[in-house]
Amino acid sequence: MMRRRTTLLASCTALALALGATACGGGPVSAGGGGKSLSGQTITVAGVWSGSEQKNFQKVLDAFSEKTGAKTQFMSTGDNVSTVVGSKIEGGNAPDVVMVPQVGVLQQFAKEGWLKPLSKTTQQSVDSNYASVWKNYGSVDGTLYGLYFKAAHKSTVWYSPDALDQAGVKPPTSYEAMLKAGHTVSESGLAAFSVAGQDGWTLTDWFENIYLSQAGPEKYDALAAHKIKWTDPTVVDALTTLGKLFKDKQLIAGGQKEALNTDFPGSVEKVFGPKPEAGMVYEGDFVAGVAKDQFGKKIGEDANFFPFPAVGDGKAPVVSGGDAAVVLKDGKNQKAAQQFLEYLATPEASAVWAEAGGFLSPNKKLALSSYGDDVTRETAKSLVAAGDSVRFDMSDQAPAAFGGTKGAGEWKILQDFLRDPSDPKGTAAELESAAAKAYQG
Repeated sequence: MMRRRTTLLASCTALALALGATACGGGPVSAGGGGKSLSGQTITVAGVWSGSEQKNFQKVLDAFSEKTGAKTQFMSTGDNVSTVVGSKIEGGNAPDVVMVPQVGVLQQFAKEGWLKPLSKTTQQSVDSNYASVWKNYGSVDGTLYGLYFKAAHKSTVWYSPDALDQAGVKPPTSYEAMLKAGHTVSESGLAAFSVAGQDGWTLTDWFENIYLSQAGPEKYDALAAHKIKWTDPTVVDALTTLGKLFKDKQLIAGGQKEALNTDFPGSVEKVFGPKPEAGMVYEGDFVAGVAKDQFGKKIGEDANFFPFPAVGDGKAPVVSGGDAAVVLKDGKNQKAAQQFLEYLATPEASAVWAEAGGFLSPNKKLALSSYGDDVTRETAKSLVAAGDSVRFDMSDQAPAAFGGTKGAGEWKILQDFLRDPSDPKGTAAELESAAAKAYQG
């Protein structure tokens, strides 16, 4: 499974809060110790990545090995990272480091007592190289447990420039215009959107962009913390807006049934693969990595994006997410694990994946020139320009039982809504019932 969405921001500035920073500085920082200080030691790293993302992360692991002499092993957990890691800990076979894709899961791990606080060296790097929002998302009760290594800009709609040109359509700047453009694309012979309904997380991302734009940042924060109920009229409104797209057979490649059988990599293939079925696919900046690595597309020429457009009178949303590295208390190799995180906190480590593509870093010391194409640099700039209105992926902030579990909670309920979008109020009630249970737990 491709990375369950996220990761967040980027480049020279870390989100929102570094608006003043334009130049990127800072040379490589050593991973601690120097020389082959970890020769003969092995660290195990678990994460959700597979496919091209796993391949590119392996380059980071290899660079760490080259630097320190440590051997590394990567274990792909699939989407249910909390379940897999929990069972490994119970079985006495805990990995040393986990790349955690949800804030809610990081908080859960900390509350279970599974995590070690990060080293002083890593904390100093976070203080100097990252905007404070990243420290907040990586901390529980004031202790830093998570280092945000990979970030995602999750308000990007990717399209085939050929498909839009043939339909005579320009990238739209409002949600209504996007649906209208979609109809024009479908009249020219391709479906408008490829939707990855088999992966419930993609549907939460659709909802969150609409909700942030339509309801605004304050309501978004309140819903993310479950301070307002999912039966709130703003939720019903957002589901109604999303339902307009879901029920329109002209707009979705293969209709609802095929969408429910399409996973994330498959949704990218339907736009950028050898036999295109749709002109556009909504998902985060990591779409570019799949289009480039799996289908040989040149980013900026064969594949491009426009910002997720504003809904109604709202502002265009910028939703983001991130993968945070944490050190497990039950891992066999604490010292090497902490040293690995010290390395991940350096611009040097981020540059390895940035050059490979399909990656954004929240490390503001990473030079923008490290990114391999102009589109990725643009993605980074767009995220930063959103300032304080940027919001972390809502389902990633929720308890995993509600916002991060395959076949359950929000993922499952939104899949049911895609299948039949006729009752937004009923769907909102189901979401509230599942949320109430998960937030109490």
